[in-house]
Amino acid sequence: MRLVALLLCVARPLLAADSSPAPSIEAHRLTTPPRIDGVLDDRGWTFEPVTTGEWQSYNPLYGDTIPQTTRVWAAYDADALYFAFQCDDPEPDRIKTSVSRRDNFGADDWVGLSLDATGTGQVSYHMMVNPSGVQLDLLNSIASNEDASVDWVWESAARLTQTGYVVEIRIPLRSIRFASGDDVRMGVLFWRKVSRTGVSVAWPALEPGKWVFEKHASLHLAHLDPRLPRDVIPSANISGRQDRLTPESWGSMSAVRDAGVSAKLGLTTQTAVDATVNPDFSQVESDAYQVDVNQRFPVFYSEKRPFFMEGAGIFALAATGSGDNSMQRAVHTRRIVDPVAGVKLTGSTGRLTFGTLTAADEAPGKVADVGSRGFGRDRFVNVGRLQYSLGPGRYVGGIVTDTEFAGRANRVAGLDFSSRFTATQRIDAFVLGSATRDADVSGQRGMGATVTYNYSTRAMSASASVEHYSRTFAMDTAFLNRVGLTSGWAYVDHSFYPVAKRVAWIRRVTPFAFTQGGADRIADGHDRLLVSGVRMNFTRLGFLRVDHTWGTEPWVGQQFSRGATRAWGNVQLYRWLKLEGRVDRGRAVFYDPVTPYGGLQRRFNGGVTVQPSGRLSQSVSVDRVSFDRAEPRTHVYTVTIVNTKTTYQFTREFLLRAIVQYDSSRARILTDLLASYELRPGSVFFLGYGSLTERRTFDRGEWTLGNGPFAQSQRGFFAKVSYLFRL
Repeated sequence: MRLVALLLCVARPLLAADSSPAPSIEAHRLTTPPRIDGVLDDRGWTFEPVTTGEWQSYNPLYGDTIPQTTRVWAAYDADALYFAFQCDDPEPDRIKTSVSRRDNFGADDWVGLSLDATGTGQVSYHMMVNPSGVQLDLLNSIASNEDASVDWVWESAARLTQTGYVVEIRIPLRSIRFASGDDVRMGVLFWRKVSRTGVSVAWPALEPGKWVFEKHASLHLAHLDPRLPRDVIPSANISGRQDRLTPESWGSMSAVRDAGVSAKLGLTTQTAVDATVNPDFSQVESDAYQVDVNQRFPVFYSEKRPFFMEGAGIFALAATGSGDNSMQRAVHTRRIVDPVAGVKLTGSTGRLTFGTLTAADEAPGKVADVGSRGFGRDRFVNVGRLQYSLGPGRYVGGIVTDTEFAGRANRVAGLDFSSRFTATQRIDAFVLGSATRDADVSGQRGMGATVTYNYSTRAMSASASVEHYSRTFAMDTAFLNRVGLTSGWAYVDHSFYPVAKRVAWIRRVTPFAFTQGGADRIADGHDRLLVSGVRMNFTRLGFLRVDHTWGTEPWVGQQFSRGATRAWGNVQLYRWLKLEGRVDRGRAVFYDPVTPYGGLQRRFNGGVTVQPSGRLSQSVSVDRVSFDRAEPRTHVYTVTIVNTKTTYQFTREFLLRAIVQYDSSRARILTDLLASYELRPGSVFFLGYGSLTERRTFDRGEWTLGNGPFAQSQRGFFAKVSYLFRL
């Protein structure tokens, strides 16, 4: 509770931090909406552009200008916001673009905007469009940063021209949360990336250590009427699966037919209810195979299900999500495996942002033993969240979670805090308390807390964090690596920017150092880690990192040495060829729960993406890990993972895709074929076929895995259709 009091005490003086005035621009009121066709010949674009001054770089370096010029127009009417971009380029034939699936053009040129539609400095919509008109959208919040899993309905069109390219964007007011009435103020920032140089620029300029909430320009709209969303998405799907019974015969096809419905109802222009009954939560794209042999912590898989992706950022806590901290997500919805129904309420009023999530998950009852307390019962998950804005990019918040299943109850409550107290310094923190009760065990209480500090300038950045979790802390909604831990880490780097005229292909060189240490009361020992190395940024989106690590790691009461030499990087070598790779070699631990031992681990990861045309893409990645025991010197395992994806995009809406994945540790090959037509988010048709091929033998009526020839063991299909009705 002392940490809670400290957070509340420091919040008040931070309200005045960094209060420099933002530039202001005026959106033009239209009587006739422009055609979204990538041609700036409408009357709505005859007024003057809204941006003034030079666009400046923010990645991989700050403060530079580029020869490419960008002009932006902003307009609105009673139904939508409109933006137009004229992106000139002195070498238009070198612009990189492709016709790809939504959110999948990261290596292309693009232009777009960050829109804080409520003007509170807490959440912003990020929308980017490449020169082929393909969209990329992300929902950005203070705690979770950019979340690429969300999609909302907006329109875009683009065309290449003799001097560069042009982009038009239409954002329906029913797709965003905004404040209606007279004299509406939103926050907006425009940005652009030039692929061949790897440089991203913005207006207003993004300075070191600052993000969009501190730099949004004020976008003024004279009047907006309410436009409340009323969306209904019915869905239907059918799937079938066959298992091989013998080498010569297959079992009957087991078919499953299902239907469901999801809906969104706007209560105000800033508050909405989302509900779903019998949702289809099948994943259209399988999780890529990852090496999960000898992993101390569970492998993280991101959320891909639409109902949970909507508004997910509000449930994120400050000081989480970093790979260096134990808690990755306070609310990891992949832990809700098979929900039968769910409802969410999200919105804001003034400085207050809020959200609730309730879901019933039938998966635990399906896997429980027959006759057990949990057999056939649902697990209920409830989450409540509040955030109070202290100004752009700053807030204090609270969270409550509750899970109930078969006599077990886990309840967690706490506060989090995020604020910048100078132009270059930021603090993020949370404190949580848990109470857990099992049916046959007395209740336990626990505590978890983290405080993180960040400092950033053009030349230097530094950060540090301290975290503590008691042995008895539990949070059933979270993705949490470990408890019973008190730990801290610190990081510092210094960036050098070679003179472009002398070394044009090197943009930034950054030596860095990292140190971490702590007490692990579960593993009964102390963590120690030291890392030193250098990062380099090049043109053509090139990146290289080389480092060396030293340290020790506890495991089941023993202390093991660890340390490795590592290197990884990537480069967009040509417009049609991207390469990436990683090499590690060093001491590691075999995490046996009874008889662990140390050894030598070697890892290689390489990937190549080939785009011979703007519509065809082929990617292949290989991940190979081997481990040798140190004493006696013995080879323990070698695991090879291969993931391939081939995509042909006929139009922005229609694609064919083939995925083949190989896992040597399980001697299996997964094939996943998909035809996809996506008119807009919510209106989709999928037709897929998949098969599992395994190495196994058939003897005396039973299958034995791991030996014998490869052969198909399972095969199946699925079809799904859904349609978004906007009422």
